[in-house]
Amino acid sequence: MPNPNVSLVRATVTSPFKRAGRPGATLPADRAVLPAAPIAAGPLASYNRICGFTDPGPLPLTYPHVLGFPLAMRLMTARRFPLPVVGLVHTWIEITRHRVLHPTDMLELAVHAQQLTPHRRGTEVTVATEARLAGELVWESRSGYLSRHTRSTPPAGRPSGPPGSAHGTPAAELPAVAEWRLPGDLGRRYGAASGDRNPIHLYPLTARLFGFPRAIAHGMWTVARCLAESPRPEEVHWVRADFKAPVLLPATVTYAADATGFQLRGTGRVHLTGRTGSAAARDGRS
Repeated sequence: MPNPNVSLVRATVTSPFKRAGRPGATLPADRAVLPAAPIAAGPLASYNRICGFTDPGPLPLTYPHVLGFPLAMRLMTARRFPLPVVGLVHTWIEITRHRVLHPTDMLELAVHAQQLTPHRRGTEVTVATEARLAGELVWESRSGYLSRHTRSTPPAGRPSGPPGSAHGTPAAELPAVAEWRLPGDLGRRYGAASGDRNPIHLYPLTARLFGFPRAIAHGMWTVARCLAESPRPEEVHWVRADFKAPVLLPATVTYAADATGFQLRGTGRVHLTGRTGSAAARDGRS
């Protein structure tokens, strides 16, 4: 499997030579592929512990994203990729699981970049990850990553989300379910379990280099933790989550949910909104 730490070192070297938002920037058509391989039990167990998944049976809905992360890093740190990957902020994700997956499944993974979109704070890239089992597409996701930079003119007519986001996420305040106290080293611990060691998640000093006063929690940790807290996470086949505001570590946050969706709230702000669906609900979406 590609080593994300090697990719991060390469990104640190190449990022200063990439200028986000340059006119005419295009995405390479490359696909990063990882042949079918066993899922390592140790990293999966660490991931389950830090995210709160307790059922040892099905693979967590979010875990193929973790398996595909080294491929995404390899793709986004390539010379032809137009955005500097260091400091990229995860802004949204949509995941669809077409069948229940298990730790014993031998998944083939593929990652490719789909499009660049103007954003009021810079440029956003959509990255797609796919997992196949014996050639069958069994899981897929699309993620938005924001490269923050000053725009000479604001984007005109930009929709309030990526294509396919018409399903939206709840805006009204949902009833509180649980309160979580997040330690200052959460980013380092999740980074060790997931392989995502973006500097914005590790230490106050490294986060300040990219405009954050303290280290921020991984968006994918917040999604996974919310799914783990749901009554039957193994029945969730689809999730859409939007990252509204970073969670500065350490923090105390409130998990809120009802039948319409879920939220993660802090003092005076909403950090995350999301919706989930079962297989039947997913198949019924237009």
